Parts: sequence; C-alpha cells; structure tokens
Amino acid sequence: MPRTDENSHYQSWGRFPKAEQQSPVRMTSREGILPPRSSDSKLLAYGMGRSYGDSCLNNHGHLILTRDLDHFISFDETSGILRAEAGVTLEEILNFSVPRGFFLPVTPGTKFVTLGGAMANDVHGKNHHVDGNISHHVISFELVRSTGERLLCSKDSNPDYFYATIGGLGLTGLITWIELKLKPVDSPFIAQEVIKTSGLNDFFALTKASDKDFMYTVSWIDCLAKGSSIGRGLFIRGNHATASQAPAKNKTKISKKSVPMDLPSFALNGLTVKIFNALYYNKQLSRKTSNIVHYDPFFYPLDAVHHWNRIYGKRGFLQWQCVVPFAGGAGESAIKEILEEISRAGQGSFLAVLKTFGEIPSLGMMSFPKHGVTLALDFPNQGPKLFKLLERLDQITRECKGSVYAAKDARMSPESFSVFYPQVDDFKKFIDPDFSSSFWRRVRGESGK
Repeated sequence: MPRTDENSHYQSWGRFPKAEQQSPVRMTSREGILPPRSSDSKLLAYGMGRSYGDSCLNNHGHLILTRDLDHFISFDETSGILRAEAGVTLEEILNFSVPRGFFLPVTPGTKFVTLGGAMANDVHGKNHHVDGNISHHVISFELVRSTGERLLCSKDSNPDYFYATIGGLGLTGLITWIELKLKPVDSPFIAQEVIKTSGLNDFFALTKASDKDFMYTVSWIDCLAKGSSIGRGLFIRGNHATASQAPAKNKTKISKKSVPMDLPSFALNGLTVKIFNALYYNKQLSRKTSNIVHYDPFFYPLDAVHHWNRIYGKRGFLQWQCVVPFAGGAGESAIKEILEEISRAGQGSFLAVLKTFGEIPSLGMMSFPKHGVTLALDFPNQGPKLFKLLERLDQITRECKGSVYAAKDARMSPESFSVFYPQVDDFKKFIDPDFSSSFWRRVRGESGK
C-alpha cells in the first residue's frame, strides 16, 4: 500500500519553476493501488526529480513517489533481457549488469534517473545514430491506470498505450515495471578519442566521418565563440573497449565532490562563462588525444559533482534543447543562427552540447529525437532577459520545423508547443484523466487550474 510522505520538498533539477505539491505518497509495492485524491487535484509519478523543467512537477496536485519500486524482477544472462521495477535507477542497473557483461542500450548524461523516468521521457544518448532511443530496446511494461486497470503494454499488446506512454511524460498512468534488452560489452571501459574542432564546419565533417566507425559521438562547444570560430569545441567519440584493450585494474575512483551551498547569483555571468569556455577549450594542447577511460567519466562527467545545480544559485537555471532537421541544409544554418543569437546576447552556457540524431525514427508518440542536429544549453535564470532570448531561439526552431525537448522545458508557450508537437491531439486521447503535471497544464493554457 502507498504511504504518505509529508515532510519532504520536491522540485526539478533546474529548480525552476517552484511548485507546491500536496502531501506526496510513496508507492511501496508494484501490486499496490493508486492513492486516493481530492476531486480538484491530479496525480503524477515522481522518480529522482532529474527533469530540468516542470514535467516532473504537479503544482497543487499529488506526487506518487516511485523510488521504493526498486527491485530487479528477472534477468536472463544469455540474452541480456532485464525486467525491473520502474523506480530502479540507471546507476543500480549498471552496478548490477556491468560485472555480468552487459551495459545500458541507451543512456542520458546522468545515471541518477529512474528506469520509469527514462522511458517516460524516451531518453537518448551519444549513440542515437546506432541504437536510437531507449524505447527501441523496451520489450514490454505494465501501466496502471487510475481506474485500477493494469495494462501489459508492448508492440503487440495494447500497442496504442505502448507508443503513447513512451515519451508520454508520465501522463498516461503509473509505470510499475519495465522489461528491456541490455547491450553485451567486454569491459567497463571506453576507447575514447577527443578532437579539437575549429568551428561548425569542422564539427559536421567529423560527425559524418565518425558515425560509421564510432558508437558514441558528442561535442562540447564554446557557445560564446564568434565569427569563423563559432561552434568550436571538443569532439568526443568512442567505442566499448575490448577485453584486450581494457586495463588490468580499474583505477577509476567515483568522485564524492559536492557543491555544499548555493553560489551567489553573480558567480555565473557572461565574463566568467567566457573565461571558463576559453580555458576548457584550450586545456587540450594537441588536436587529438586517444585513451581508455572508465564508462563513468565518459557518460556521466557531471555526476562526479553532486548537487552541481547549486552553482546557479537559488533562482535556479533553465535548460534549452532543440533538434533541427537536416532537410535542405536547414539544420546547419539554424544551429549557426542560434549560436549567433546566444553570442550576441552574452548569455552563454558553459554546459553546451552539440550532436546529431540518426535516421532511426522515434517510437513514442511524443518522443523528441528526429533526424537532425540537437543542441542543449544551460542558462542561469535571469528572468525576463533570458526568457526573451529563449523565445527567439524557439522562433528559429519553429521556422525550420524543428522541436524543443519537452522533458527539459520550463517556459515554452502553448503556441510553440502545438507547433513542436503537432501529434498532441492524438496523444491526449491516452492521458489518464486523473494524471497531470505543471508542464502539461502550462502548455495547454491551463496554468491557473
């Protein structure tokens, strides 16, 4: 049975916007029933709270806390098929599976997310051009509706709910368990190459050359660079290391560093970001380096510093991520225009990531990835000044028929949402009437309800 948890405060990783949820309820068993609610409030599942915007918030509603659904149900060591409860984190899956010779088929940039949250956001990673989204590796899951109905969902069983729940932002009901196929690996290490790029042309050429031979590709970029240097950065590519490539001993130490307090709001500004970006870009003296690294710093560099979101201060930060299609060369020109806008505004991000999505179509009705270029940036919350810039970036994205990632959004307008996600009318047929979120009410123009 669920149990109430009245004394904890729950927020998103970006810490904006703020929300006041009613008494959260912990789900302690996948066989339990959904908690009762008052007639004027809604339900929403909450895992680790690592969504950046308000898709994990339910202002004035109830949160269903899923972290106690943390059991492994079954695992086939031959096929790599794992069935686990939705509250299990990616870190817990890795700790279990890597010693057994398996890895996550797709992972975002943090391992501190639940399996249910990863599927509800249909996360992608550095290997999209090879393996698509996490949903491409999901075999089945159980969805509990507020009516008490339990649906076994797969491509063959309740397929409409299968495709609506994947990337459905937790709005179709409560996911209790998921079955997915893991990837076999020979070691916990990655054979990595880091290449300095001089600008966007260099990035696109490297991406095209790397996609055939490298499973993982991504680039950190200096988003404040100008002129011919716009988009300069460090292009990172890698493959799982073979047993013969792997070092005899794992000398990687998991960092216990933490940001102990909120930094003052002036700590991150145009000047400090510009200095950081210049130092980070120039930390590598040679154009190319090659080495063998543990999977942890390769996939999860930010996880090495706990509570890193505190560097943005009490006002929090906003992440903005777009995808712009390759069709007609729109992607390359749009990314350049977006970076020029950011550089002119002087509101750059020191966490700017650029990569491409492959041609594998997304499965989820509301999934974000599509064939094109994706850019993700973090911005300190500077209020109206930042919102004006982000609306301009939305406009550029709309004009080239791109999208902004709903799972990371905290402020897009209902008008932009309807353009970015034209399939929304089909999707809303599958929303559980007792489920909602701050994000959903905002982008449907119902923020006051």
